[in-house]
Amino acid sequence: MKPSFTPGMKKPAATRALPTWLGELHLVRRALLCCAATLLLSLLALQLASDYRDRQAQRLDLAQKERRAAAARFNQVETEKLEIRAFAPRFRALQRRGLIGEENRLAWIDAIRLIQQQRHLLPLSYEINAQQVLKVPLPLTMGQYQLRGSKMQLHMDLLHEMDLLNFFDDLRQSGYFAVQDCALKRGGAAASAGQTASLSADCTLLWLTLGNRPLAVQGQP
Repeated sequence: MKPSFTPGMKKPAATRALPTWLGELHLVRRALLCCAATLLLSLLALQLASDYRDRQAQRLDLAQKERRAAAARFNQVETEKLEIRAFAPRFRALQRRGLIGEENRLAWIDAIRLIQQQRHLLPLSYEINAQQVLKVPLPLTMGQYQLRGSKMQLHMDLLHEMDLLNFFDDLRQSGYFAVQDCALKRGGAAASAGQTASLSADCTLLWLTLGNRPLAVQGQP
């Protein structure tokens, strides 16, 4: 006898048969697990290989930077050696003439006395003030050195103008200085041996030296 079916009633769902391969999974389960494990290990190995490659690339880049820096330092040292060889004679000459190093006032005084004797100049007087650090108007790379100056007030009685010019020319052999100002006046005091000065000069000189730091930077005198 067939079951009765009335409208509005749902038909019973038909039972679907499972694929046959699902029933055979237990046969390949070990192989699937090995495959999954192999895949995970392969991904891990790829990741490790990628990290190792990145680290090696970073090390290579760092080594190349260090090599370039070492090459730059080597080239700088070689350049400095060449500059030292080229400028060493000039540097020593400036040292001998008193520009580089501490000021030597005794040498200046001896030079003035010797010039006066050799040129047979009239008596002169001078006063050297305290040394000061000078401000350089233009930006200059001076390294460990700084420009210093000692102001000297000079008074000379002259027989003629050439006495003053010859005095400055001879004095430049004993050091570096700059004449800041010089005022000439007619007439002068009576000198020894019946000589009478026809001119008098009042000059301000600035003796220059390059000394090692530090000294307190002050304004140019």
